Amino acid sequence: MTVRLYLNSVGKTFTMHLQGGIEIPVVANADFSVDSGECVVLGGPSGAGKSSILKMIYGNYRCDAGQILVTVGDRIVNVAEAAPRDILSLRHNTIGYVSQFLRVIPRVPAAEVVAEPLMAQGTAQDVALRKARLLLARLNVPERLWDLPPATFSGGEQQRVNIARGFIAPYPLLLLDEPTASLDAANRRVVIELVEEKKAEGVAMLGILHDQDVRDEIADRIIDVTRFHAEAA
Repeated sequence: MTVRLYLNSVGKTFTMHLQGGIEIPVVANADFSVDSGECVVLGGPSGAGKSSILKMIYGNYRCDAGQILVTVGDRIVNVAEAAPRDILSLRHNTIGYVSQFLRVIPRVPAAEVVAEPLMAQGTAQDVALRKARLLLARLNVPERLWDLPPATFSGGEQQRVNIARGFIAPYPLLLLDEPTASLDAANRRVVIELVEEKKAEGVAMLGILHDQDVRDEIADRIIDVTRFHAEAA
């Protein structure tokens, strides 16, 4: 089994520049790995650092200490030290991210929003759009919405577009930030099926899930991040 992601003594502190430079430690000595074909869920109360860990892995937050090692083909990339162009390359080809909120360019149709990550990896537009429409249908997004910009959609519809966009490309590593938060039971079941399919394909997944039923079904391991809380370091 390939270790796809390894966090080694990772730490993060926020500096409040408008509050006299007060430093707020968030994560300290985070140390765990995620294998290919495994779904690991971060557990712990709000404010324990779960989202900060995901954002450091994706490169949205700077890692202040330690290493974030991602296996890319036959080499290992340390996200904590990677140049911006290398972070962008990882996002195109290696690390997918289903965030809580859909952020897209206005006026771009939903099907194109979903297809874009696949096209960025070199898939022909017609092929990518066909796969996008299949995913939207599977997630019960009405066909009448596929050619409309998702900014006008309901919260649940936007989240399903977001999920389709995150799952469409063959990323070896997938980050999931509350993917089922706005979904009904039927669509939560679809997400569970998508996760299981990614596992079978050897994708490593790291997620945050407060939905107990979904977590129980998809999590191979739950890591309590309170043991990485900076105050306890």
